[in-house]
Amino acid sequence: MRFHGSITALVTPFKKGKIDEKALVGIVKHQIACGTDGLVPVGTTGESPTLSHEEHRRVIRIVVEAAAKKVPVIAGTGSNSTDEAVSLTRFAKKAGAQGALLAAPYYNKPTQEGLYRHYAAVAKTDLPIVLYNIPGRSVVNISPETIARLSKISNVIAVKEASGSMDQTSHILSLCGIDILSGDDSLTLPLMALGAKGVISVLSNILPQEVSGMVDAYFAGDHDRARKAHYKMFPLCRAMFIETNPIPIKRAMKLLGFCSDELRLPLCSMSEPNKKILIQALKNYGLKVSSV
Repeated sequence: MRFHGSITALVTPFKKGKIDEKALVGIVKHQIACGTDGLVPVGTTGESPTLSHEEHRRVIRIVVEAAAKKVPVIAGTGSNSTDEAVSLTRFAKKAGAQGALLAAPYYNKPTQEGLYRHYAAVAKTDLPIVLYNIPGRSVVNISPETIARLSKISNVIAVKEASGSMDQTSHILSLCGIDILSGDDSLTLPLMALGAKGVISVLSNILPQEVSGMVDAYFAGDHDRARKAHYKMFPLCRAMFIETNPIPIKRAMKLLGFCSDELRLPLCSMSEPNKKILIQALKNYGLKVSSV
């Protein structure tokens, strides 16, 4: 199994405190129709930290069923408890997901040996594993040496790299041949130039066709078209992070009519000044924004 191209880190839509299953199915079908290469339900963009275990499993089931094997589903199964991560990954495999994405354990601040043992334990589920390196939110950086060591496990097949460091990606690829997927929309094109195979994208929740088109253009050798797409999307990439993800993307989803922007505490709605910045960025791109 290889996960390449534009893969969307799906939001989890809510309605009156519960998962909006109808909206979620609609989002999945829209993504597939627009050429997305894969879907990641219940990652951190999907607000996994505030979902119950029952809800977490339900979202995985819904996305797997709605995707109907048209694109791979890479379920978010990360946790700062290894036992919990193993349990969620086993469930994802049983539900029919084609892979699992696991952020580095947060707060525990494990050593590099602890990180290795954590991922090695999850890998025993035999589901293809995508490591997720995001030190800005998990505190620890999965070192290139640890990633190279983990890559020797046959089903550890990729890493979502969101350290923001070009050197990190270069270092990883100098040590091993594991697939790199960008974890930052604004760095997708630069990382592909280094050898990344695509992106796990937040922005593609609202621009699935455009993000996929940029990635496809790059791999087709049309680098000018890819650069033009990158520069056009860049202001939106920045706007998606004017507040903590997924606050801006969920607001954008509401403004574009996909779902509500309902969040769960401790996340809360955008400030009024930032709402105006986001609306302007969407309009500048050429998107039709509702008056909500």
